[in-house]
Amino acid sequence: MVDFTSALYLGLRHPSDSLGHWEALTLGRPAALREPPDADAVAADLAELQGCEAGALLPSTLHLFWDLFAILGQGNAVILRDSGAYPIARWGTDRARAMGARVRTFPHHDAVALERLIDDAARQGIKPIVVADGYCPRCGEVAPVGAYARLAQRSGGYLVLDDTQALGILGEHPDQANPYGSGGGGSLRWHRTFGGHIITCSSLAKGFGVPVAVLAGERGLIDRFRRESETRVHCSPPSVAVVRAARCALHANRSHGDALRSRLLHLVTRLRAALIGAGLRPSGQLPFPVQTFLSANRRVAQLYEQLLSAGIHGLLTTTCKALTAGLTLVVTARHGLSEIERAARVIARAAAGCLDRNTGHAGIGHTMCRTRI
Repeated sequence: MVDFTSALYLGLRHPSDSLGHWEALTLGRPAALREPPDADAVAADLAELQGCEAGALLPSTLHLFWDLFAILGQGNAVILRDSGAYPIARWGTDRARAMGARVRTFPHHDAVALERLIDDAARQGIKPIVVADGYCPRCGEVAPVGAYARLAQRSGGYLVLDDTQALGILGEHPDQANPYGSGGGGSLRWHRTFGGHIITCSSLAKGFGVPVAVLAGERGLIDRFRRESETRVHCSPPSVAVVRAARCALHANRSHGDALRSRLLHLVTRLRAALIGAGLRPSGQLPFPVQTFLSANRRVAQLYEQLLSAGIHGLLTTTCKALTAGLTLVVTARHGLSEIERAARVIARAAAGCLDRNTGHAGIGHTMCRTRI
């Protein structure tokens, strides 16, 4: 079986023998009383990696967003949510709304629409809290982070960026030859956009392979979060093992992260070229590890079935821009070039067969399109 469904983009797995020895998996205390060993140091390193002043570790982004929007939504503020924001961030804003916060939604990646909402809030003396993902895998596009940040700053508000997808993949100084950039510091490094008005909220479970989240931003805000967070009082903190894995991931990123990203870029580029040559259209321009392809003849479900029958696992997904389904393959640095080429061959044969059936011409892959949709 060839699996294109794992989001461990850099292929980091953290086996138990790589994490060292610990006396206890958990201290039995909430983080509000005492952080797990090394948690503060790891959070500080993650904040620095992203270009932020300070950080705090949480068990997940659900814990993080549960508290963050309840804190930021207090008083004379309005939460302005990109319609494409990831569900967990939306759940956090919905909780804030249930507590009395004002929440409004603007069209996906539409800075002009956001500006209108912010100007309206400014006329009423209301502080905006802008919420968006740094990178959207559904449409394959980066958010206009610079524009969002400027709009939030000029009105004395915040930009809250869910950077789960970008952290570990995108970094500073991207160019045509290396669109990921270097360092893996995420969207702020990639856009060269920084400031105390920006807050990043990221799970390490994608690029770094660790089920833990980090909140990063201006030190005063992080200190306030530590004081007011309810999950840091009522929920278990990240385990000692998870903190160790995060530390190992940071070490791997420093030592050979750019080499892993280079290999990943090569594999994704080969896949894109092969499937574009087969007549499929990628949903975005960036060769990100999550690649979604659309077909003009709308036979994506049949392509998916042909992959499954060949022992290749992908995903049927929907995109932000298209009503039809897309075929998504998630590439990691652990994939071999032979696996990329095998998947491309199967898809190319199936796509050719679908085209032959739709146009009424016989072809090699004709019988492949009789698979149930």
